[in-house]
Amino acid sequence: MRAWVNRFGLIVAAWALAGPALAETPSVEAPKRIVSINACADQLLLALADPAQIAALSLYATDPAYSYLAEQAKAFPHDAGAAETVIQRDPDLVLAGRFTKRETRSMLKRLGFKVVELDTVKSIDDSIAQIRDVATLLGHPERGDALIARIEAARAKATASVPAGAHPPTVAVYQRRGYVTGQNTLTGELLRLAGFADMGGQLAGKTGGFVPLERIVTDRPDMLVVADAQTVAADQGSALLAHPALRELYPPERRIALPGRLTICAGPSLPEAIETLAAERAKLGGS
Repeated sequence: MRAWVNRFGLIVAAWALAGPALAETPSVEAPKRIVSINACADQLLLALADPAQIAALSLYATDPAYSYLAEQAKAFPHDAGAAETVIQRDPDLVLAGRFTKRETRSMLKRLGFKVVELDTVKSIDDSIAQIRDVATLLGHPERGDALIARIEAARAKATASVPAGAHPPTVAVYQRRGYVTGQNTLTGELLRLAGFADMGGQLAGKTGGFVPLERIVTDRPDMLVVADAQTVAADQGSALLAHPALRELYPPERRIALPGRLTICAGPSLPEAIETLAAERAKLGGS
């Protein structure tokens, strides 16, 4: 409570601190109490920080649908969301995303907390740059280098395994309610890296969008990439993926299972995401 009062007094004195960009030179002393209020920041923190540095993670940290490191996250408090919950932890660093609730970010900055906002990752190289920056910020650049080395190794192996001269199978990432990922996305890059021809750009443009079932049936990619190959119509969002027309055109052997937790945030999940798609491409041989 005393720490909060002291910080509130700083506002009265009209003193504020803006969140630094990752490109800035980090302080010599590594942060000791870090709170994450972003699901992707959670995973970087779990992968790169000392356990003692982690004061709290976001509300989604233990959700296996979103978090690649959900099991590891259970060892830490995971209730950070509103500014009030962050203040109670009295962190010396808050990791957020560019799309984390603006009011929360603004309040924390006004209170004098150091807030670092992570950009959305749209490519493997984006992820590598972010890992390197965050690892340095946390005081563990060697851990960033080790993770980057694993990503680069997976990328090189996948590139080398694509059959030379083979016709790349066409695929479309079809998600809940008919959302298709676009051309300029991390998932699109991963598919191309593994030797697939991603139809996301043709169907949904550069950034992605909702595509009706009729369009999928008409354009008919060779395979669908889905979060779960055994889709069940559990709710309205998943009902479309279980439609009889899709079941007939795309039985399990024509569906590639790529769980969202592998691509939503990149970072620690990238090696497995790359290896998963490369293995699926290898099953098809030189076709």
